[in-house]
Amino acid sequence: MSIRHDLLHLLADGAFHSGTDLGKRLGVTRAAVNKGVQQWAERGLDIHRVSGRGYRLGEPFVPLAADLIREQLAAVGLDLPVEVLTETDSTSQHLLRAASDGPRICLAEAQSAGRGRRGRAWVTTPFHNILLSLRWYFDQGPAALTGLGLAAGVAVLRALETLGVPGLGLKWPNDVLLDGRKLAGLLIDVRGEVEGPALVVLGLGLNVCLAARDAARIDQPWASLHERLPSPVDRNRLAALLIRELVAVFDCYGREGFAAFRDEWERRHLFRDQPVSVQNAHETVQGIALGVDERGALRLRDTRGEVRSFYSGEVSLRAATL
Repeated sequence: MSIRHDLLHLLADGAFHSGTDLGKRLGVTRAAVNKGVQQWAERGLDIHRVSGRGYRLGEPFVPLAADLIREQLAAVGLDLPVEVLTETDSTSQHLLRAASDGPRICLAEAQSAGRGRRGRAWVTTPFHNILLSLRWYFDQGPAALTGLGLAAGVAVLRALETLGVPGLGLKWPNDVLLDGRKLAGLLIDVRGEVEGPALVVLGLGLNVCLAARDAARIDQPWASLHERLPSPVDRNRLAALLIRELVAVFDCYGREGFAAFRDEWERRHLFRDQPVSVQNAHETVQGIALGVDERGALRLRDTRGEVRSFYSGEVSLRAATL
């Protein structure tokens, strides 16, 4: 770990630390400490500087620790490889590049090329959120996995509700909302033959606490767990809960498909029976969202009364007035 990251871990408690004390603990000069602080400030972290008192984070954080996450997973009978990276381009790309076989989990404190839907960047604040990817193998081919992203959304809601988060719901195809604002997004990469097997890497970005500088870059209503839970959130417990529920959902999906999750997803669908606008590369269609079919496609009654189906990866959904 670099001096810059060691510095951040010393500041993680949210208390003031003088530049002299930080320098002694890190074995560097005060000038090096100031440089490290400046680098993190340029990354968007809110670091307060007060003359005579030193530096402190605007919001404390709990560093991610692979051993703590594995320990909590072992307590429920799960033995899975868990890797925590300080920085990477993308946790999903990291897993896609990995040569080893079998299920695997990767988390990162910061990533430079996180992806949202339709090529958008995923905006985050380093060391304060959840950036998690899960690699899994299915006997089925890609066509049988069209509802997997929706099932994964159910898993995320189950984990957050275990943590005590109220006001949650799902937006088709892959958003988790808090009070109608985006809290988390899911993105799935599927690689495999038509008849299977298939390699799946699920990427999850979840807002725990966003700095104002980063939040200003988001072009839609957003939410964070910081609004509802004590600060700092124990991200290691949260990560373990998310992994536990995602693994359970993936395991069940491999046996039963989306049918096992369709009813639960429908109950949590915030746009059901609402006027919506669905956009894809060729058209914009307005109508009433009817829910999803057995494969996870959105069913829409358009303005002519016809029922049409739209699939994940091809459309976006926004509320609209008919």
